[in-house]
Amino acid sequence: MNRARILVGDALKGLQQLPDGGVRTCVTSPPYWGLRDYGNDGQLGLEATPQEFVENLCKIFDEVWRVLADDGTVWVNLGDSYASSSGMKQNRPQRDNSGGLVNNRRNSRGEQAWTEGTVVAVEKRFDVKPKDLVGIPWRFAFAMQDRGWYLRQDIIWAKPNPMPESVTDRCTKSHEYIFLFSKQPRYFFDHEAIQEPAIHSEDRRAGLGRLNYRGKRQGEDGTGQEAFVSIKDFRNKRSVWNVGVASFKDAHFAVYPPALIEPCIKAGSAQGDTVLDPFSGSGTTGEVALKLGRNYVGCELNPDYAKLSEKRITEALGMFAEVEVK
Repeated sequence: MNRARILVGDALKGLQQLPDGGVRTCVTSPPYWGLRDYGNDGQLGLEATPQEFVENLCKIFDEVWRVLADDGTVWVNLGDSYASSSGMKQNRPQRDNSGGLVNNRRNSRGEQAWTEGTVVAVEKRFDVKPKDLVGIPWRFAFAMQDRGWYLRQDIIWAKPNPMPESVTDRCTKSHEYIFLFSKQPRYFFDHEAIQEPAIHSEDRRAGLGRLNYRGKRQGEDGTGQEAFVSIKDFRNKRSVWNVGVASFKDAHFAVYPPALIEPCIKAGSAQGDTVLDPFSGSGTTGEVALKLGRNYVGCELNPDYAKLSEKRITEALGMFAEVEVK
């Protein structure tokens, strides 16, 4: 039986309760800067500047470094924001009498946004101009490098069903990043667990092969005119992942789809290993981890979300999982 532990409270304090090196991989999606008010004191994402946000986020991953195995990996999904004019009124989510969030305009992730789309108000003294793409994901990635992490890959989450945007001077945003980090140049990575089917010689896509100057196919070895035919049944997974946006019926906030993080967990850990999510949210990482035979530990600032995670994982795994919220 696999086990899930959800530590309620600040992520940094929660991580400090964990032993050194006990986590094989970390898969998470931190709060995006300036895009959502979660209604908790000390929450990440409401910092006045991108620099403050990145610094606070990196401090949490400094602690992740300690709890991560030396051959472990970290996978971080992080979205971006656009800067608006200085002093623009921020359209923060309104709250009802019970403190719950009232439905209002949502951003491209389905989250309640401060302003239209993914726009946040910034002051002119910072290094972004009105209408600039702030570049939060890459600011974070480079800051992690500066702290000693190896930035191994930028994976593109391509969304076939993105939220529409009412913009006429740029394209509708339909992708986000997943960054892969490691502590060491060599690390655990089960590439075979996430391989994709290869193209075979009998596949129509391989049937044309290369063309010679007469426009005809030549199949002789060594001529450079051979068909593009795979010699294996599978190939390495590519770095663009086409995964549709999904929702979780019990959550009023956006969650990443299970299909997006399944390859991260499969490649970054083995059965029986522990998977970490310091921003547990509704427990998507925990549910996928336990379904794949891993253990899970998550940190969640909001106790209501922690209870939601417990309910979700228990309903999904039943007698095959032990869930503890503390």
